[in-house]
Amino acid sequence: MAAGALCMAPAIALPQAGKSVRRIGFLSPGTASERQAERDTFLDEMRVLGYLEGRNLAVEYRWAEGKFERLPEFARELVKLRVELIVAHTTPGAVAAKQATKTIPIVMTNAGDPVGTQLVTNLARPSGNVTGLSMLNAELGGKRLALLKEVLPNLSSVQVIWNPENFGNVFIMKNTELAARKLGVQVHSLEVRKPEDLQAAFRRIAAARSRGLIVIEDPVTLDHRKDLADFAAKNKIPAMYGLSQYVDSGGLLSYGIVLLDFFRRSAHYVDKILKGRKPADLPVEQPTTFEMVINRKAAKALGLNIPQAVLLSADRVIE
Repeated sequence: MAAGALCMAPAIALPQAGKSVRRIGFLSPGTASERQAERDTFLDEMRVLGYLEGRNLAVEYRWAEGKFERLPEFARELVKLRVELIVAHTTPGAVAAKQATKTIPIVMTNAGDPVGTQLVTNLARPSGNVTGLSMLNAELGGKRLALLKEVLPNLSSVQVIWNPENFGNVFIMKNTELAARKLGVQVHSLEVRKPEDLQAAFRRIAAARSRGLIVIEDPVTLDHRKDLADFAAKNKIPAMYGLSQYVDSGGLLSYGIVLLDFFRRSAHYVDKILKGRKPADLPVEQPTTFEMVINRKAAKALGLNIPQAVLLSADRVIE
């Protein structure tokens, strides 16, 4: 079996006699080591709700390690194991799970456009076996570009790293291009479908001597966020990222959802479904809170003076 399939949870202790064990699946395009914070946040909230892994909760983990093509196979494995529910990370994870089963409930932790990708018929009443949380926000791509241009007033072109196999990325990319036309900025697309594509993207960016870079959040880039931050720093390229995790790893600026909150909220969907609620009756949640994080240390290394208005609007500033 491939490496991704071997990255499962440690051996689970036997539950106490008489205790009912709920068995769920956890499907992610990422890697176990780079997703520890998300997994721990989910399990911590499950513990608050009365589920303790190793006692009354058993979790079957499947990590695709950036290989999106493995997701359908892993989803089918979870179905064969007859898990009660599948927690699916990102839109590709949720799509793979839905293709594998029309009966087992699926909880999306952070899907991009669940209606556009036909995961649900509508957000208020999903009407199928899928529900959970959506990252959908029509202004996200445009807001990021506008913030980057506020930091770089003379920005006329920007390189965008994104994964076209991630349906959420497609949605954000379209909105970025729409905003770019209004702002007079030329967008250069850099498609990164797998980790091996990053080096080719780096070479293209370096050759273009780009003044600005946007990295759309994706399991591939998130797992290699330190490489991205190091590349941008070495080549003196101001970069905007989709999640604060990139900035915590040395990146300059981020604007997006609070990812860990999504994993925390997803635990409540799991709890409700395990207690008898149907996914079709649980509305999909959309983000209402976004955070902007600025790394002033990275800015100083780039020789940038972040405008005071941008600093004051930041939710967190890393000194």
